[in-house]
Amino acid sequence: MKRMRMWLREMTLIQQLAAIIVLFVALLTMFVLVFLGPAIDKFSEAEMYRILHSTQSEFVKSYEEYGFKPIGNSQTVVINAIYSMETDEIKNVSGPELSEPLKNHIKENARILMSGSYDYKYPDKDNVAAKETFLYTITRMEDGNHMVSVMADDYRMEFRNSLTNGLVWMNILFVTGLFVIMLLWVTTLIFPLSQIKAYITKLKNDDEKAVLNVDRRDEIGEVANALSEMAERLAQENREKQEMIQNISHDLKTPIATIKSYGESIKDGIYPYDTLEKSVDVIIEHADRLEKKVKSLIILNKMGYLLDDCPPGETLSMNKVIDKAILSLKVVRPEVRFIVESDEEVFFHGDEEPWRITVENLIDNALRYAKSYIKITLKPGELCVINDGVLIPDDFRKKLFSPYEKGSGGQFGLGLSIVYRVVLTYGYRVEAENLTEGVCFRIWREIGRNRQKKKTRHASSDAGGD
Repeated sequence: MKRMRMWLREMTLIQQLAAIIVLFVALLTMFVLVFLGPAIDKFSEAEMYRILHSTQSEFVKSYEEYGFKPIGNSQTVVINAIYSMETDEIKNVSGPELSEPLKNHIKENARILMSGSYDYKYPDKDNVAAKETFLYTITRMEDGNHMVSVMADDYRMEFRNSLTNGLVWMNILFVTGLFVIMLLWVTTLIFPLSQIKAYITKLKNDDEKAVLNVDRRDEIGEVANALSEMAERLAQENREKQEMIQNISHDLKTPIATIKSYGESIKDGIYPYDTLEKSVDVIIEHADRLEKKVKSLIILNKMGYLLDDCPPGETLSMNKVIDKAILSLKVVRPEVRFIVESDEEVFFHGDEEPWRITVENLIDNALRYAKSYIKITLKPGELCVINDGVLIPDDFRKKLFSPYEKGSGGQFGLGLSIVYRVVLTYGYRVEAENLTEGVCFRIWREIGRNRQKKKTRHASSDAGGD
């Protein structure tokens, strides 16, 4: 069985089709030989006896009206005769003379038949040496004579062969038509599959002209569409990766060049920024910037491999996470007022550290744009961080959560990308909304989102990157 499966896997679709047709023909032949052949034999024999009964009925009717009138050796399929028990003779009414063994067989059965009619076959099991086979019917008349109608089995065989040939040809035409239909069907499968194969080969060779045009609505069409979408997504990710590498190189280059040039100047006894202390402060500032940049890159890479291996359910207290995040960041801009509206205890799904990084990034982003306050609302399945800063342009909102997309006051363009990866890993969603005054970053589960849509007038569609 294992070898059979391996053999089938190595076959092409055309070879599989041919194997199916051969198997079908073999099963059909077996069916004809084992089941249909005996059935045809029985049917043909029953049909011959029906002809005998019909002919004998006419013969009996003519005998009752006109008496015995021999027709002679006429060319007829059915031989009609009369057997008289008194004289023990069989007289032909129509057809050729019967052989003596057949006459004796008819006489033996006629003496037993006392009334009605009965069908017989010669030779029977006791007489297998006869060269010819006959079917006959005996009917006992009211005057004591027996009406006999005989037919050679050759006619039954001709009828049987004609019927069998008709069925065989019908099956051949059916199989041929089925093969043509299946061949056309397989061809319609092979052509788009060949297109998909050629498309994948072009993608593998980085051919920018690779285009896949498969106009189908079935599973193959779905695969082709999914493949095209995947290729577009990969191309977009490659572009984003190249842009990110360029941006990282540029952002790392500036602080490194500053630190190097300031260090070399101080070594030569020159203070680039007025005094030694101020020049060293510049070096420390750029080192802090460089450290923060590297830390963000490490976190982004780490969150890319983040797995949801937490126990099912909401077990993390988000109230504590928010309190810790506010405590660490409120000193950045002491003039900004924090407003927290939260249910008594709200739990989210996930680990504390990724969620704390997420909340800190959202608050840090809000601190850069807030004018006077930051409002944090927390309820089951939903977290909102709102600031009263400038609105986000609609075209930028679509790519807000992509790596290295920086707003007008952004630093590295990595914070919101980290937020998106954490939220997505734990089964939540995130979007940015422009309110009447300010911007709201909302994290929610679907059930929470459906409830919120009924309460908030300024809900918007998903931001890009989701």
